[in-house]
Amino acid sequence: MGTHSSQGDGAVMGWSCALQLDQARRAMAGGTDQLAAAIRGGADLRIGTEFVHNQHIDVTSGNAEPIREVAEFAVTYLIDGAWTAGIMSLRQPVELPVGFGERPSMSFFLYNQDGSQAIARPYLDGREPGGEPGRSPDEAPPDMPLYHVEDSWDAGTNAPSQNFVYDFGFYRYFVSECWDEVLAHDADGRVLSGDVAALAEAFSGGCEVKVAVEGLCADLCAEGGVPPTHEVFIQAGSAYYYTQQRLFMVGTHPLVRVRPATPLRYSTGAWDFGWLMLRSDGHAVYRRCDPYTLRFEDRVCRHGIRWFVR
Repeated sequence: MGTHSSQGDGAVMGWSCALQLDQARRAMAGGTDQLAAAIRGGADLRIGTEFVHNQHIDVTSGNAEPIREVAEFAVTYLIDGAWTAGIMSLRQPVELPVGFGERPSMSFFLYNQDGSQAIARPYLDGREPGGEPGRSPDEAPPDMPLYHVEDSWDAGTNAPSQNFVYDFGFYRYFVSECWDEVLAHDADGRVLSGDVAALAEAFSGGCEVKVAVEGLCADLCAEGGVPPTHEVFIQAGSAYYYTQQRLFMVGTHPLVRVRPATPLRYSTGAWDFGWLMLRSDGHAVYRRCDPYTLRFEDRVCRHGIRWFVR
Protein backbone atom coordinates (compact mmCIF):
# COMPACT_ATOMS: atom_id res chain seq x y z
CA MET A 1 0.00 0.00 0.00
CA GLY A 2 1.03 3.63 -0.50
CA THR A 3 3.88 5.06 -2.51
CA HIS A 4 7.16 4.62 -0.70
CA SER A 5 9.36 5.47 -3.66
CA SER A 6 12.56 7.36 -2.94
CA GLN A 7 12.64 8.70 -6.50
CA GLY A 8 12.45 12.40 -7.27
CA ASP A 9 14.31 15.58 -6.42
CA GLY A 10 15.21 15.59 -2.73
CA ALA A 11 13.32 12.39 -1.98
CA VAL A 12 14.67 10.53 1.04
CA MET A 13 13.02 7.47 2.61
CA GLY A 14 9.62 8.24 1.10
CA TRP A 15 9.77 12.02 1.60
CA SER A 16 9.99 14.42 -1.34
CA CYS A 17 10.01 18.20 -1.69
CA ALA A 18 6.73 19.23 -3.34
CA LEU A 19 7.46 22.96 -3.12
CA GLN A 20 10.49 25.11 -2.31
CA LEU A 21 10.39 28.88 -1.79
CA ASP A 22 13.34 31.23 -1.48
CA GLN A 23 13.74 33.91 1.20
CA ALA A 24 11.43 36.23 -0.76
CA ARG A 25 8.88 33.37 -0.89
CA ARG A 26 9.25 32.88 -4.63
CA ALA A 27 8.87 29.33 -5.96
CA MET A 28 12.24 27.75 -6.73
CA ALA A 29 11.19 24.11 -7.20
CA GLY A 30 8.00 22.11 -7.34
CA GLY A 31 4.74 24.02 -7.20
CA THR A 32 1.57 24.70 -5.28
CA ASP A 33 -0.40 22.37 -7.57
CA GLN A 34 1.99 19.54 -6.71
CA LEU A 35 1.68 20.31 -3.01
CA ALA A 36 -2.13 20.47 -3.16
CA ALA A 37 -2.32 17.16 -5.02
CA ALA A 38 -0.22 15.50 -2.33
CA ILE A 39 -2.29 16.93 0.54
CA ARG A 40 -5.52 15.97 -1.25
CA GLY A 41 -4.23 12.40 -1.31
CA GLY A 42 -3.65 12.43 2.46
CA ALA A 43 0.10 13.08 2.40
CA ASP A 44 1.92 13.87 5.63
CA LEU A 45 3.58 17.31 5.70
CA ARG A 46 6.87 18.52 7.16
CA ILE A 47 8.32 21.97 6.46
CA GLY A 48 12.02 22.78 6.49
CA THR A 49 13.48 26.25 7.03
CA GLU A 50 16.86 27.84 7.78
CA PHE A 51 17.72 30.83 9.98
CA VAL A 52 20.67 32.34 11.88
CA HIS A 53 20.91 31.99 15.66
CA ASN A 54 21.53 35.66 16.49
CA GLN A 55 18.93 36.86 14.01
CA HIS A 56 16.10 34.65 15.22
CA ILE A 57 16.85 33.02 18.59
CA ASP A 58 19.02 35.43 20.63
CA VAL A 59 19.74 38.77 18.98
CA THR A 60 22.25 39.66 21.74
CA SER A 61 24.42 36.64 20.97
CA GLY A 62 27.59 36.68 18.91
CA ASN A 63 26.67 33.30 17.48
CA ALA A 64 25.95 33.69 13.76
CA GLU A 65 25.56 29.96 13.18
CA PRO A 66 22.95 28.90 10.60
CA ILE A 67 20.31 26.55 12.00
CA ARG A 68 18.09 24.23 10.01
CA GLU A 69 14.67 23.23 11.28
CA VAL A 70 12.27 20.60 9.98
CA ALA A 71 8.95 20.43 11.81
CA GLU A 72 5.88 18.21 11.67
CA PHE A 73 2.63 19.83 10.57
CA ALA A 74 0.24 17.10 11.66
CA VAL A 75 -2.93 19.04 10.81
CA THR A 76 -3.26 19.93 7.15
CA TYR A 77 -5.88 21.94 5.28
CA LEU A 78 -7.09 21.91 1.68
CA ILE A 79 -9.28 24.91 0.85
CA ASP A 80 -11.29 25.24 -2.36
CA GLY A 81 -9.47 22.16 -3.58
CA ALA A 82 -6.28 24.12 -4.21
CA TRP A 83 -4.92 26.10 -1.23
CA THR A 84 -2.87 24.24 1.37
CA ALA A 85 -1.74 25.01 4.89
CA GLY A 86 -0.35 23.08 7.84
CA ILE A 87 -0.43 23.52 11.61
CA MET A 88 1.92 22.25 14.32
CA SER A 89 -0.52 20.70 16.77
CA LEU A 90 1.76 19.15 19.42
CA ARG A 91 4.53 21.72 19.91
CA GLN A 92 5.54 23.26 23.24
CA PRO A 93 7.68 26.41 22.79
CA VAL A 94 11.38 25.61 22.95
CA GLU A 95 14.23 27.92 23.94
CA LEU A 96 17.16 26.89 21.77
CA PRO A 97 19.55 25.35 22.56
CA VAL A 98 18.81 24.78 26.25
CA GLY A 99 15.19 23.77 26.91
CA PHE A 100 11.68 25.16 26.90
CA GLY A 101 10.10 28.62 26.93
CA GLU A 102 9.21 30.41 30.16
CA ARG A 103 5.47 29.60 30.20
CA PRO A 104 3.97 26.20 29.34
CA SER A 105 1.73 26.62 26.32
CA MET A 106 0.94 25.15 22.95
CA SER A 107 2.68 26.70 19.94
CA PHE A 108 0.15 26.32 17.13
CA PHE A 109 2.40 27.60 14.34
CA LEU A 110 0.58 27.81 11.01
CA TYR A 111 2.30 27.93 7.61
CA ASN A 112 0.46 28.64 4.36
CA GLN A 113 1.63 27.48 0.96
CA ASP A 114 2.85 31.02 0.17
CA GLY A 115 5.17 31.09 3.19
CA SER A 116 2.95 33.37 5.27
CA GLN A 117 2.93 32.27 8.91
CA ALA A 118 0.95 32.63 12.12
CA ILE A 119 1.12 31.60 15.76
CA ALA A 120 -1.63 30.95 18.31
CA ARG A 121 -0.51 30.24 21.84
CA PRO A 122 -3.00 28.96 24.42
CA TYR A 123 -1.28 29.03 27.79
CA LEU A 124 -1.56 25.96 30.02
CA ASP A 125 -0.23 27.26 33.35
CA GLY A 126 -3.49 28.69 34.72
CA ARG A 127 -2.16 32.23 35.13
CA GLU A 128 -4.92 34.83 35.38
CA PRO A 129 -5.17 36.72 32.06
CA GLY A 130 -4.78 40.48 32.15
CA GLY A 131 -6.23 41.48 28.78
CA GLU A 132 -9.40 41.38 26.73
CA PRO A 133 -9.94 39.71 23.34
CA GLY A 134 -9.58 41.94 20.31
CA ARG A 135 -7.12 43.70 18.04
CA SER A 136 -3.73 44.27 19.65
CA PRO A 137 -0.70 46.46 18.86
CA ASP A 138 1.45 45.03 16.08
CA GLU A 139 4.73 44.59 17.94
CA ALA A 140 7.50 42.53 16.39
CA PRO A 141 10.23 41.07 18.60
CA PRO A 142 12.93 43.76 19.12
CA ASP A 143 15.94 43.81 16.79
CA MET A 144 14.46 41.26 14.37
CA PRO A 145 14.35 42.97 10.95
CA LEU A 146 13.44 39.69 9.24
CA TYR A 147 10.23 39.40 11.31
CA HIS A 148 7.29 41.24 9.70
CA VAL A 149 4.08 41.47 11.72
CA GLU A 150 0.83 41.61 9.75
CA ASP A 151 -1.61 41.80 12.66
CA SER A 152 -1.88 40.77 16.32
CA TRP A 153 -4.82 39.64 18.43
CA ASP A 154 -5.85 39.03 22.04
CA ALA A 155 -2.65 40.18 23.79
CA GLY A 156 -2.90 39.64 27.52
CA THR A 157 -5.55 36.93 27.21
CA ASN A 158 -4.93 33.22 27.63
CA ALA A 159 -4.79 32.79 23.84
CA PRO A 160 -2.82 35.50 22.00
CA SER A 161 -2.22 35.10 18.27
CA GLN A 162 -0.35 36.85 15.49
CA ASN A 163 -0.05 36.68 11.72
CA PHE A 164 3.42 37.40 10.37
CA VAL A 165 6.19 36.52 7.95
CA TYR A 166 9.69 35.61 9.06
CA ASP A 167 12.14 35.73 6.15
CA PHE A 168 13.67 32.28 6.47
CA GLY A 169 16.54 31.43 4.15
CA PHE A 170 14.27 28.96 2.40
CA TYR A 171 10.98 27.11 2.86
CA ARG A 172 10.79 23.44 1.85
CA TYR A 173 7.44 21.67 1.91
CA PHE A 174 8.17 17.95 2.26
CA VAL A 175 5.43 15.37 1.73
CA SER A 176 5.16 11.65 2.32
CA GLU A 177 2.56 10.21 -0.03
CA CYS A 178 2.12 6.93 1.78
CA TRP A 179 -1.64 6.83 2.41
CA ASP A 180 -4.30 4.98 0.41
CA GLU A 181 -7.90 6.21 0.31
CA VAL A 182 -10.22 3.25 0.93
CA LEU A 183 -13.59 4.87 1.75
CA ALA A 184 -15.41 8.14 1.16
CA HIS A 185 -18.94 8.97 2.31
CA ASP A 186 -21.15 12.02 2.71
CA ALA A 187 -22.44 13.50 5.96
CA ASP A 188 -25.30 10.98 6.02
CA GLY A 189 -22.98 8.03 5.62
CA ARG A 190 -23.86 7.37 1.97
CA VAL A 191 -20.84 5.73 0.34
CA LEU A 192 -19.33 7.74 -2.49
CA SER A 193 -16.38 5.44 -3.19
CA GLY A 194 -14.65 2.47 -1.65
CA ASP A 195 -16.09 0.22 1.03
CA VAL A 196 -16.06 0.08 4.81
CA ALA A 197 -14.98 -3.57 4.50
CA ALA A 198 -11.68 -2.46 2.94
CA LEU A 199 -11.15 -0.01 5.80
CA ALA A 200 -11.94 -2.68 8.39
CA GLU A 201 -9.65 -5.20 6.73
CA ALA A 202 -6.70 -2.80 6.63
CA PHE A 203 -7.26 -1.68 10.24
CA SER A 204 -7.55 -5.31 11.38
CA GLY A 205 -4.16 -5.96 9.79
CA GLY A 206 -2.53 -3.22 11.87
CA CYS A 207 -2.73 -0.30 9.43
CA GLU A 208 -2.84 3.27 10.67
CA VAL A 209 -5.88 5.41 9.83
CA LYS A 210 -6.13 9.02 8.70
CA VAL A 211 -9.22 11.10 7.92
CA ALA A 212 -10.13 14.09 5.78
CA VAL A 213 -13.15 15.80 7.35
CA GLU A 214 -15.27 18.00 5.11
CA GLY A 215 -16.56 21.37 6.31
CA LEU A 216 -15.22 20.98 9.83
CA CYS A 217 -14.58 24.70 10.41
CA ALA A 218 -17.67 26.23 8.79
CA ASP A 219 -19.10 27.43 12.12
CA LEU A 220 -16.04 29.62 12.69
CA CYS A 221 -17.08 31.90 9.81
CA ALA A 222 -18.72 35.22 10.57
CA GLU A 223 -22.50 35.09 10.90
CA GLY A 224 -24.06 34.99 7.46
CA GLY A 225 -20.75 34.26 5.79
CA VAL A 226 -20.43 31.43 3.29
CA PRO A 227 -17.37 29.31 4.08
CA PRO A 228 -15.17 28.05 1.27
CA THR A 229 -15.12 24.31 0.70
CA HIS A 230 -12.44 22.78 2.88
CA GLU A 231 -11.11 19.52 4.28
CA VAL A 232 -9.10 19.07 7.47
CA PHE A 233 -6.71 16.10 7.58
CA ILE A 234 -5.72 14.45 10.86
CA GLN A 235 -4.47 11.02 11.90
CA ALA A 236 -6.51 8.75 14.17
CA GLY A 237 -5.02 7.44 17.40
CA SER A 238 -7.48 4.64 18.13
CA ALA A 239 -9.97 2.81 15.92
CA TYR A 240 -12.88 0.42 16.46
CA TYR A 241 -15.06 -1.74 14.21
CA TYR A 242 -18.50 -3.06 15.13
CA THR A 243 -18.41 -6.23 13.06
CA GLN A 244 -22.17 -6.92 12.85
CA GLN A 245 -23.25 -3.34 12.25
CA ARG A 246 -20.28 -2.79 9.89
CA LEU A 247 -19.71 0.53 11.64
CA PHE A 248 -16.18 1.95 11.86
CA MET A 249 -15.13 4.70 14.27
CA VAL A 250 -12.01 6.50 15.43
CA GLY A 251 -10.70 8.96 17.97
CA THR A 252 -8.30 11.43 16.38
CA HIS A 253 -5.10 13.07 17.47
CA PRO A 254 -5.53 16.67 18.70
CA LEU A 255 -6.28 19.19 15.98
CA VAL A 256 -6.55 22.95 15.52
CA ARG A 257 -9.53 24.46 13.76
CA VAL A 258 -9.15 27.81 11.96
CA ARG A 259 -11.71 29.92 10.10
CA PRO A 260 -11.38 28.70 6.48
CA ALA A 261 -9.88 31.32 4.16
CA THR A 262 -6.99 31.81 1.76
CA PRO A 263 -4.60 32.28 3.39
CA LEU A 264 -5.46 30.80 6.78
CA ARG A 265 -5.08 33.40 9.55
CA TYR A 266 -5.67 33.61 13.27
CA SER A 267 -7.86 36.32 14.84
CA THR A 268 -10.21 36.76 17.78
CA GLY A 269 -12.69 33.88 17.96
CA ALA A 270 -11.51 32.44 14.65
CA TRP A 271 -9.80 29.33 16.02
CA ASP A 272 -9.97 26.66 18.68
CA PHE A 273 -8.59 23.19 19.32
CA GLY A 274 -9.79 19.76 20.39
CA TRP A 275 -10.33 16.14 19.41
CA LEU A 276 -12.78 14.33 17.13
CA MET A 277 -14.70 11.08 17.45
CA LEU A 278 -15.82 10.06 13.95
CA ARG A 279 -17.96 7.23 12.53
CA SER A 280 -18.37 5.83 9.06
CA ASP A 281 -22.06 6.81 9.06
CA GLY A 282 -21.15 10.54 9.20
CA HIS A 283 -21.76 10.98 12.93
CA ALA A 284 -19.11 13.12 14.62
CA VAL A 285 -18.46 14.60 18.03
CA TYR A 286 -16.00 17.45 18.45
CA ARG A 287 -14.59 17.79 21.97
CA ARG A 288 -13.79 21.49 21.77
CA CYS A 289 -11.43 23.37 24.06
CA ASP A 290 -12.05 27.10 24.30
CA PRO A 291 -8.50 28.51 24.09
CA TYR A 292 -9.39 31.59 26.15
CA THR A 293 -10.80 29.65 29.14
CA LEU A 294 -9.54 26.08 28.56
CA ARG A 295 -13.11 24.89 29.20
CA PHE A 296 -14.33 21.87 27.23
CA GLU A 297 -17.63 21.09 25.54
CA ASP A 298 -18.80 18.30 23.23
CA ARG A 299 -20.46 19.28 19.95
CA VAL A 300 -22.39 16.70 17.93
CA CYS A 301 -22.30 17.18 14.17
CA ARG A 302 -22.21 15.33 10.85
CA HIS A 303 -19.52 15.44 8.18
CA GLY A 304 -18.49 13.85 4.96
CA ILE A 305 -15.27 11.93 5.55
CA ARG A 306 -12.57 10.37 3.43
CA TRP A 307 -10.69 7.54 5.13
CA PHE A 308 -7.04 6.64 4.45
CA VAL A 309 -4.86 3.76 5.63
CA ARG A 310 -1.17 2.91 5.58
